[in-house]
Order: sequence, then C-alpha cells, then structure tokens
Amino acid sequence: MRIAYILLDPGIGVFGTKGASVHVQEVIRALRADGHEVTVFCTRVDEHVPADLSGLEVRRHRLPKGTGAEREQAVATAAGEIAAAITAGGFDLAYERYSLFSDALARLADPAVGPPVPGILEVNAPLIEEQRRHRHLHDESAALGATRAQLQAAQVVSCVSPAVAAWSRGQGAEPDRVVVTPNGVNTARITPRPHRGADLGTAGTRDIADTADSADTADIAGTARTADIAGTADEGDAPVTVGFVGTLKPWHGTDLLLRALARTHGDLRLDICGTGPQQEELEQLAAELGIADRVLLRGAVAPELVPPVLHGLDMAVAPYPAGEHYFSPLKVYEYLAAGLPVVASAIGTIPEVLRDGELGMLVEPGDVDALAAALDTLAADPARRDRLGRAAREAALAEHDWRSRCRGLLARMEVTVR
Repeated sequence: MRIAYILLDPGIGVFGTKGASVHVQEVIRALRADGHEVTVFCTRVDEHVPADLSGLEVRRHRLPKGTGAEREQAVATAAGEIAAAITAGGFDLAYERYSLFSDALARLADPAVGPPVPGILEVNAPLIEEQRRHRHLHDESAALGATRAQLQAAQVVSCVSPAVAAWSRGQGAEPDRVVVTPNGVNTARITPRPHRGADLGTAGTRDIADTADSADTADIAGTARTADIAGTADEGDAPVTVGFVGTLKPWHGTDLLLRALARTHGDLRLDICGTGPQQEELEQLAAELGIADRVLLRGAVAPELVPPVLHGLDMAVAPYPAGEHYFSPLKVYEYLAAGLPVVASAIGTIPEVLRDGELGMLVEPGDVDALAAALDTLAADPARRDRLGRAAREAALAEHDWRSRCRGLLARMEVTVR
C-alpha cells in the first residue's frame, strides 16, 4: 500500500534523538519492511538521518515563526494543507501520530473533501491535559474540537496503554475502534552484545528484516570515558555497568537513580544515554553525592548509535517516580531486546511487560533504598543477570517486535488499494 505518515507535532523531529523520534522511525521501518511505500508529511525533520532511512520521502511543511496562539493556528493550517496533498496524491491509507490542533485524518475521512482515505490515529498521551499541565494551551476549545474530530474519524485508534485508551474513549472515540498497542522494539536493530549473541538470539529474528547498521564502529558521544566506567559480566572483578536510556526529565526518575547509585555497596558504574532539561542538574547532583567519577552522562545520542551503547551495559533501569503513569516505556522494550536484565518501577504497564519479575526486578516507585538494593542484588549475581537477559531477549523476539505491532493494526483496517 501507499501509506501517508503524518506528524504535525512541531516538538518531534522525524530524525531527532528523543524517544518520540525513535518511535516514529521504527513504525516507518516496520511498514517499509513489509513492502509498503511510506511518505512522511511533517512539520519538523532534524538532522540525524539513519542510513537505512536516507531514501525515505519526507515532505516538510515549514511552520512560520511564532509562539503560543500563532503556532497553534499554524499547525491547524498545516493540517488542512497536508490533508489536501494526501488526497491529491492518491494514498491508500493515512497513519497519523496524534498532535494537538491537527484534524488531518478527519479531513481525509470526509467524502465532501474527496475520496475518503482510511486512517489510523496513534495516541501516545492525553496531550490536552499534558499541555495544560506542563506548558500552556492558548485555544483549548480548538484543541479539543480537533482531537474529538480525529478520534471519531479514525478507523482505528491505536493507544499505547489502557489508560490512554480510556482517555480516548472519554473524548469520543468509538469503543470498538480503540485498540491498545504498546510500544515495541526493532529486534534486528537492538540486539544483545556480540559475544553472547548466539545464545541470546542476535540472529534469531525469525522473519524480521535486518535493519542493523555498522554503528558499532561509529564515534559515540562519551566513548573516550566509556573505558573508565564500562564493565561486563565476564570481566572478573571489573565494575558492573548500569544503564539508562531516555530523555532527562523529572518524570523519568533519573535523579532517583543517581541517589540509588550513591547508596549501593558494590562496584557499580552508571551510563546515562540521552539529554534533556535536567542534564545540568543531574551533573551537579552526581557531584554533590560524590559519585561523579562513577557516572557518564553522554548527552544526546543519535538512535543508530544507541545499540553499541546498550552492548556496554550489564543491566538497565527504568526508575520512574510515583504518580500518574500512562506511558508505554520505549526504553524497557529496548532493554529487553538487548538481552539486559531490567530494574524498573512497578508502575503502569511495566509489571505486565516484565511478567511480574520474570524478566527483571520490580521496585516500589520512588523508593531509593529499594532501587539501590535491587542494583546491588543483580550486580552480585552474574548468573541471575545472564538468566534474566536470556529470558528478556526471548520475550522481545516473541512478543514485542514493531513489525508484529504494525501488522496487527493493518489487519484491523478496511482498505481499498488504488
């Protein structure tokens, strides 16, 4: 099929480095791997273009400069123009990542505009509430109107968690059109570290197309210091390296992870892959806790360079604090695919993903002492880490590959190929 992928959120670049950009790229990869022709319509691109997506057709609609109400209106205008271009282009299906003020799918479903184009709306968060709480929403009535139009027009409303699905139904989505589609992982791109790949399934991707590139030889931010902190399970008395991948924002709990590291008793090091508004604050906290020499903050790392970072870890952490949690943590699926034992907060969907502890250790959200104890427990038990890592990789292959996720969505669609 010819699929139009729509991304109007000006905060997400198609080729950015944060999790939302990784999500966009992996859905596109999964669709293309199954033979679909994908064209991206977006408002932001960014510069970290992976080699395997260098030939992707991307049509950028540049938003005029402005903030607040002007930017909101610009997104709404772009939605109309992009919908017109998709209608004129004769696409078979539209896949849109839910963005505030976009009504592109609603326009495409309207027979008065042209031949209807069936659509999937991917909902990752209750954006109206997020914008109201963390930023500023100038024209809330317009945002709500566009959201409800989108939810009612989409043939399938794909939500990352049961909480987001409930929110979508509450905003007007037809219940029988709503499906929970958790995040996933590209099990060909994210693999266990090479020396144990034969055991953990590096090549065991079944029919998953191999999209891995030669990132292992690339220049990765922070490589010069990696040798000082990296330790692996088969290096005898070498330090054990704990990893975190994600944006450095308060709701990811990275500050809790630093405090937990400071309370551990074993020889542990921490490798943090990602950047965000908390980076300087976390650097200062590490210094205050006296653990700066045990912590590597890499900053922003392009998605294609993340797999070799994961290869240098012995375990990985998702230390979410207590509170509302409607996410589907992309990092957890990547940890599983990398064959890493996971230490994570028992919050939201994480216990289900980790099979209530079969694939890692669960701790009470926000409990620094419990987190430190879990890190020490796994650090002292290489055999357990290995056992959990094997189970994690097997689960990623069997249950969480992006191609399976996308195939499930397309199977629910009624599409006439033109």
